[in-house]
Amino acid sequence: MRRTIALGLLVVLMSTLISGCAGAPPANTPAAAPTTAAANTPAAPTAAAPGDSMPAGGALRFVTVAGANEARYRVREQLANRDLPSDAIGATKDVSGTLTVDAAGKVLADQSRFVIGLASLKSDSGRRDGYVASNVLQSNRFPTAVFVPTAANGLPAPLPASGQGTFELSGDLTIRDVTRPVTWQITITREGDKLSGTAATSFTFKDFNLTQPRVPVLLSVQDTIKLEFDFQLQLAGA
Repeated sequence: MRRTIALGLLVVLMSTLISGCAGAPPANTPAAAPTTAAANTPAAPTAAAPGDSMPAGGALRFVTVAGANEARYRVREQLANRDLPSDAIGATKDVSGTLTVDAAGKVLADQSRFVIGLASLKSDSGRRDGYVASNVLQSNRFPTAVFVPTAANGLPAPLPASGQGTFELSGDLTIRDVTRPVTWQITITREGDKLSGTAATSFTFKDFNLTQPRVPVLLSVQDTIKLEFDFQLQLAGA
């Protein structure tokens, strides 16, 4: 009787071991390698849909719309042939750039940069343009001005999907071979994946070691240079 029970237990134990071994891979067989596409293809980035204030886990990156941006200088002057002072204004549409902010409304300086082409600045006077290019900006040697944003004061976080507002954008401006901190006063409108608005800042000729114009037809020039920027930006990937 005991022998019969022992044999029965032995049969059950052997059956269990055989079925377990049949279901498991051999001990020395490596796991199947991933396919080339799965191993080498990075996950597609999540694009911000129009109306979303922030893509999941990412930052908002806005880029300039080609041909839709304009940068200007404005300097108060008194010409010899005019009774009243007026503004000398030079403008260019040669502007490109990127503004990137994270979920907390912080500007990512290493991903934000605006470049203005100085050689294409035009006013209502070719003589003035030649003087500014050759003597003030020396645009043949320094063809661009560069602004790198570093901080936004008053920018809501997360950035609303629509609406208007104002804030200050601080950063480093480089003109010729001089870099100085400046702060822009920004008026902005957001409509889904688009940002538009105006920006303005000012400084003196001396701040950037610029030569203040001195020519016979020019009685006086104020020391303050105003910079203005009309911008249109598009959410990258939208």
